[in-house]
Amino acid sequence: MIGARRTVFTSVSHGSRTHSLLDFRRGLQSTRHKLAAVLGATEVPPVVASSHSDVDITPFFDHPRLSSGSHIATPYSSIPKSHQWTGKQTGLFGQAELGSPQEFLQLADRTVNRARLLVDRICKSRQDRREMSKVVKNLDRLSDMLCVVIDAAELIRHVHPDRAWVEAANMAYENLCSYMNVLNTNVDLYEVLSAVMNDREISSSFTYEQRQTALIFLRDFERSGIHLPPDARHSFVSLSDDIITLGREFTHPSTSTASSVKITTRDLEGLPLRAKAHIASRANFRGKIKVTPGSWEAIMLSKHSPNEELRKELYVADLKMDKDRVTVLENLLRARDQLARLLGKPSFAAWTLEDKMAKTTDNVLYFLRSLAEYQRPLAHAEIQRLANLKQTHLGLPSTPIVDAWDRDFYSTRLEAQSRDPALGESTPLFSAGSVFQALSRLFSRIYGLRLVPKDVLTGETWHPEVKKLEVVDESEGVIGIIYVDLWARAGKHSGAAHYTVRCSRRIDDDDVEGDFQSPFGQQLRESGQAEIPTNNGATFPSKKGVFQLPIAALVCEFEPSSSSKVMSALTWPEVSTLFHEMGHAMHSMIGRTEYHNVSGTRCSTDFVELPSILMEKFLASPAVLSLFPSNPSAPIPSHPELLQQIRRITPLPSLDTHAQILLATLDQVYHSPIVSSPNFSSTTELHKLQDTLGLFPSVPNTAWQIHFGHLYGYGATYYSYLFDRAIARKVWRTIFEKDPLSRESGEKYKNEVLKFGGGKDPWQMIGQLLNLPEVEGGDIKAMEAVGRWGADE
Repeated sequence: MIGARRTVFTSVSHGSRTHSLLDFRRGLQSTRHKLAAVLGATEVPPVVASSHSDVDITPFFDHPRLSSGSHIATPYSSIPKSHQWTGKQTGLFGQAELGSPQEFLQLADRTVNRARLLVDRICKSRQDRREMSKVVKNLDRLSDMLCVVIDAAELIRHVHPDRAWVEAANMAYENLCSYMNVLNTNVDLYEVLSAVMNDREISSSFTYEQRQTALIFLRDFERSGIHLPPDARHSFVSLSDDIITLGREFTHPSTSTASSVKITTRDLEGLPLRAKAHIASRANFRGKIKVTPGSWEAIMLSKHSPNEELRKELYVADLKMDKDRVTVLENLLRARDQLARLLGKPSFAAWTLEDKMAKTTDNVLYFLRSLAEYQRPLAHAEIQRLANLKQTHLGLPSTPIVDAWDRDFYSTRLEAQSRDPALGESTPLFSAGSVFQALSRLFSRIYGLRLVPKDVLTGETWHPEVKKLEVVDESEGVIGIIYVDLWARAGKHSGAAHYTVRCSRRIDDDDVEGDFQSPFGQQLRESGQAEIPTNNGATFPSKKGVFQLPIAALVCEFEPSSSSKVMSALTWPEVSTLFHEMGHAMHSMIGRTEYHNVSGTRCSTDFVELPSILMEKFLASPAVLSLFPSNPSAPIPSHPELLQQIRRITPLPSLDTHAQILLATLDQVYHSPIVSSPNFSSTTELHKLQDTLGLFPSVPNTAWQIHFGHLYGYGATYYSYLFDRAIARKVWRTIFEKDPLSRESGEKYKNEVLKFGGGKDPWQMIGQLLNLPEVEGGDIKAMEAVGRWGADE
């Protein structure tokens, strides 16, 4: 989830963006519970030394925490010595060069110096045919050289508890981004790469990985307008700046004050007792209460108040037309359209989709229509259930229309009616250790991989609670490292995310000596001003050459226990989040390619969520549930109990999916040529879609689109998550459903999909995995076929 595609030398941190994609999965928020409720004040045994067995994972994660709650002191120097790292001193991620904030800034400076040498070498490549054949490799090295630092900075600035580290990471990030902006406009680099691509003798020998890497660079150069004449390039820069400004303004919380809805204590009828008492306590002496639209109070009233007029009033107030914000959105859409036309494209969507699996707007719309046809009966069945409840509740003689403000109220009643009293009301709880042990057992069964706990050296992680796992292949040894940071604390970035700190790539053919052939290069080498971390890498029986090991970080913000003596517990949605993010992490570990730019999760944005969504399918399987270790104090719930929990979280999954189809369609409309029309109205287009494709009638004087923040971050690509859900469903049903623990199926998926990262056409991966050659072309028929696979069971 995952994130926006980089420009030429920017990195893809499937960290800061993954959590945004997780927002697509509705209903994953629930009240968190502590394991203390189950275990009382039972103390947890101390950590035991690892014997590289999966039984070691549970205590590795479930030992007593450092302090209570999320109020861990910052900076980390204030943590008691007994809880800090021990052993040999090193730097972050085991890099001695990252031992302090100042050293981080020095590394950033040396990296820029080192990059300049490589840029100079590439620009002079046309003087030597041998150097021309190395241009793509050297561009990829340059990208990796910069990404290793900027990806580390991206992680550190979001998670480090020490302000000095955060400031250093921000400065390193900004300095490197500034340098990358210079590279993005380096005409010499672009012309050398173009010459290589046009040299048939050289380009005809490219592997798919090499050609794909070259095309990524070429397209991203041109996406920066580098090939435009001076006047057009000036306009390109101006429009790009406008888009950034408008995007920030659109996604920033509105400064306008929403009109409150006035209610009385009588309007609290039907609410749960605690909520009723809490809201009633805010009444004035006349018994009046002001409710802010979108607030917790408004949500409780929407879910529980039998007063339909009140629910409608709250709904309309929340989505009330804000003309200023509508204007900002429409200016953003028009600026994007102008930018695309400046580049010779008919629309922003056409420009954006060129390098995606979908390729064109028409293909996306065919997929969405096909998916809607599959989903419509399921969604209508859920609407009918709500309509039946409304008819009964109001005592009507015929089936009524279900309006948008009815949904939450009647879905709450529906969930209550479908609850099985025999299964109880408790929320299933899992310890973090039991989840990672189940994950290790699953990966061992299907991939031949284990998660092995490792002690960290002093300074290796940004906080003592961060855990280190080696990913160990049964035949190839260690293939990568994952750092795990689960618990909320002061100053930590919110949400769940997978960060790529370092990608796998081949390094034995780097020809580093060639970078220092100039007198300036020799001078920098002697002064140490271009010294960057060296990487010995590793060899693997299955691949020729030496590869650097990938490093990933899995960062969450789960609520910790309130007692340092009691291990923290995870709810079902949190376990689902962990499985999802580990899908990304394993893609990073297994996706071993020769080029950094196509390694692991560095693949098309409408393909990258497949591994993570598929992991959620595994979690819902009874076979995988059996891999969780048993605990008499906190027994693993039965499959029926978990199904009830899932229904409680998402009681109307097909309605949710249909809503996503509507939004994905709206996203395509907003980025189509229609935006250039002087009569374009984002509100009119939204209401038109709601009344044709939607399941609830449009509501006058509302403008839901101003709340659709993903229009900025995922412009013209909002369909991607639905697309990968459909593919994941097909992969699950075809490959894994009959036997989720099959090694044969796991190896097939690993070898046909995961190991290629972005180094193979994803349509070919899917077609060969599923034995469906008809989809390998990735044409409009393939898109329709994916839609027919459906997203929901």
